[in-house]
Amino acid sequence: MERTTCCIIGGGPAGMVLGLLLARSGVRVTVLEKHGDFLRDFRGDTVHPTTLQLMDDLGLAERFAELPQRRVDIVQLPVGRDGDFLTIGDFRLLPIKYPYIALVPQWDLLDLLADEAKQESDFSLRMQTEVTELIREGGRVNGVRYRDADGGTGELRADITIACDGRDSLARRLPELRLRDFPTPMDVRWFRVPRKEDDPAGLIGLVRDRTFTALIDRGDYYQTASIIEKDSDAAGRSRPIEEFNQRLRHLVPWFDDGRELVDTWEDVKLLHVTLDRLNKWHVPGLLCIGDAAHAMSPVGGIGINLAVQDAVAAARHLAAPLREGRLRRRHVAAIQRRRWPTTLLIQGLQKVLHRNAVEPGLRGEIDFGDRTRLPRPIRMITRLPLLRMFPPYILAYGALRERPPREAVRG
Repeated sequence: MERTTCCIIGGGPAGMVLGLLLARSGVRVTVLEKHGDFLRDFRGDTVHPTTLQLMDDLGLAERFAELPQRRVDIVQLPVGRDGDFLTIGDFRLLPIKYPYIALVPQWDLLDLLADEAKQESDFSLRMQTEVTELIREGGRVNGVRYRDADGGTGELRADITIACDGRDSLARRLPELRLRDFPTPMDVRWFRVPRKEDDPAGLIGLVRDRTFTALIDRGDYYQTASIIEKDSDAAGRSRPIEEFNQRLRHLVPWFDDGRELVDTWEDVKLLHVTLDRLNKWHVPGLLCIGDAAHAMSPVGGIGINLAVQDAVAAARHLAAPLREGRLRRRHVAAIQRRRWPTTLLIQGLQKVLHRNAVEPGLRGEIDFGDRTRLPRPIRMITRLPLLRMFPPYILAYGALRERPPREAVRG
């Protein structure tokens, strides 16, 4: 049996940010990550302005800037049959230090955070260590049981256990937390398409012929998302991949230039979209943050930003009580109270977009190829350009910016 002050389940962005902040604040932290590395494709790679500012606060801005990345400062929609582009979001209008989204492979970001955290004597990262059970004794969670790479098992006791392991978290099975699920109209296919130098840049969204397509400029390729009707993926995969490519050429006109697109269906990954949240994020000895507390729709690509901000808020509320050995349940409850309004706001906006944009688009009621069928908010942006600040503001801040513990700030 081993012991730590804070056991963090999951080495994703929320877990690694929280571990680094707490370790810098003098709290003994152990992060348990079930995989052997961070190399998983089609994970959220969007680093938003608040996270960029956090990297600056932590003294990591220069090292972050050296990571391979693309910067997106405008969001565009092709409208009309002539292929004109309409800017619906412009980060350059925001009065902030980092007026853009950085597209960085998530594994590079996590490697950076892990390397920095390992400089702290209070930090421990254990890869290939899968949590198999929460230890519940006397009405509280006192740590976890785990299985390591060799198949061995063990226990890690902790003053607090924090679940940062996503929508499949073991913590979500606790009936006291009461998971509330909301219906979603779509799933998402992720794949790569080669990009040429003269192709449109930035973040591009297309709605045509009952299909949403989002193109994220990654330099020599587009990270591409195709939004499809819920549970319709299997039927599509029964057809030849060339039919998929042919439709893609129809939906994205500049793809119809002879370039190779998708080789096999194995190159197309499916994300089952869920939108849910726990009514309670904590029980004695346990806290859930990020997707473990609230699984977000991919609409807006804001899930990572919210998870990181959850981690920053958690570190600020927990650092001193954990370091001084005076942690109480009220300290943990304060984190949910702080982050709850932002969660409700973003999920509410996502439900509105599902109902008023995604569902009509999948039914063919919205088609950006026809200017007369553009949604009303898009038409308003064309008349009032200042409205282009609103989408970037929500993407940048998610309503609130959280500030790290003072002891964790560098420079």
